[in-house]
This record gives sequence, structure tokens and C-alpha cells, in this order.
Amino acid sequence: MERSRFHGELYGVGTESGVRIVVGHWTESPLGEFTDVMIQFADDRRLLLAPSDDVREFVSATYTFDDTLITPVTFGPEITAGPLRLRIDVGSPTPLGRLLHVVPASISTAPWFCTLTDPIARVVLRGVRTRGSAGNGRREYYGARHQHRITAASASWNGDDLGRLTPVEPPVTFGFGSTPKNPSVTAITTTIDS
Repeated sequence: MERSRFHGELYGVGTESGVRIVVGHWTESPLGEFTDVMIQFADDRRLLLAPSDDVREFVSATYTFDDTLITPVTFGPEITAGPLRLRIDVGSPTPLGRLLHVVPASISTAPWFCTLTDPIARVVLRGVRTRGSAGNGRREYYGARHQHRITAASASWNGDDLGRLTPVEPPVTFGFGSTPKNPSVTAITTTIDS
């Protein structure tokens, strides 16, 4: 068994147009530091925007997409990825974020802890899972370390405004779980066993 760990942040937002966007900004990973974007359009088509072929291969072997695009992805005050432009305003910690902050990261990111918290996450945060089966026989664990509200977002696709910030509804279907319904950024460690 090979274990890969990705440390970073996941940003989940919905838009008035029905487009849901998940940005992964990974500061430590087997692939180095990178940012990738998963988009689910109003018609439920799923697209991965990846900065390199290595990222595309790993991510698309773990999650399900209808299409992928290799394109420069920049992370900063404005996130750009191909035809996507996204600005996100991050607010105060969520109640869950405050609770997570007191749990040592060595515990909250451990696969055994993710297994223990999965039944709770399913009930408390509809659509959210902390462990499950990923693509190609992989097993995946999401260990959250902190969470903040996203208070505002503006996004465009090919220059067309995607509308105001909304909940991530319906849940995204790239893998076995979704981001939280309420727009948020979660500091996370993703562990993948393959």
C-alpha cells in the first residue's frame, strides 16, 4: 500500500447560475505545491482544471470528471484557471472551525479519526464525508483542521458573470462526498491509500 498526503485548503462555493466550484490549494503534496479547480456546471457536467499532466493524472484517477483541461492555475486574491476568474472573501471561523481548532492536527488528520468522525459528518453536514472509496481502488480520508466562512465571491466563466454567492447545492459529485453546503474554506489534510 502506498500512502499519499496532501496538506492545504479546500474552497467550496455555489453560484446563482448553478455552477459549483471547488478549489484545492495544496501547499505540501507528493506533486509539490499546486492549485487545481473542480467545476460542476448547472447541467451537472464535471470539469477538472489542472496545472500539469501529473496533477491531472493523479486527480482524475481519484475523482470522476466528464472532461479535464490542463491550464495555468494561479492562486491569490484572484484565482485564475483557463476561462475561470474567481475572487473569494473569507470571513470568521465557523462553529465547526472553532471546534476543529482545539483538536491537535496529529489527531484530526489521522485516518482512524476520519473513520470515527465520518458517521457524524454525514448527519451534521449533509453530503460531507470524511472517508470513503475513491477511484481505482483507492481509499481516501479527509482530516479537517480548521474552517472559515466564505462571505462573498464573484466568478466568471469565459467572461460571463456566474452570479452571486449561493450554497453549494446540489452537492458536487466528483467523489464520494461533497464540500459543505455553506460556502467555506477548510484547512485539510487528504490522505489517499492506493
